[in-house]
Amino acid sequence: MKTPATVTLLAVMTLHSAFAATTLIVQPDNTGFRYAPAPASLPKGTQISNLLGDPANPGPFVIRLIFPAHTDIRPHTHSKPETVTILSGTIYHEHGPTLVRDQGTRLAAGGFVYLPEAMPHSLWTTDQPATIQVSGTGPFGLQYVNPADDPSRKQ
Repeated sequence: MKTPATVTLLAVMTLHSAFAATTLIVQPDNTGFRYAPAPASLPKGTQISNLLGDPANPGPFVIRLIFPAHTDIRPHTHSKPETVTILSGTIYHEHGPTLVRDQGTRLAAGGFVYLPEAMPHSLWTTDQPATIQVSGTGPFGLQYVNPADDPSRKQ
């Protein structure tokens, strides 16, 4: 029979092993991960790096996206809440089912946005690229308010 102390020790060791197996360290110079072309549902030229988890599967995930200059991500929603942190450059964000540029909020490096599930919003860059980090829980999907805005339908 195991004593309560043994059970506690085993639980701590199991928990430590679970976290140790998922430890991730990312340096500011992006050492340790690579970018690849983003899925077709994002504008052409967008790059993605999957840091943790998989947005398509259940569980937490963290991705980074690089949007080229003059990129529009037309009004869309997500199936789960998300957080967005701007890492470099400037991006504009607007809530609502239409993109109205003069109502967007300018977000520079360090800016942060929390979006509940199914909140319609748009993002765009102007004359410089921007890098963002998106965190959430999968499965995480992107659905355009107007299906004709989905870049994957134009290819």
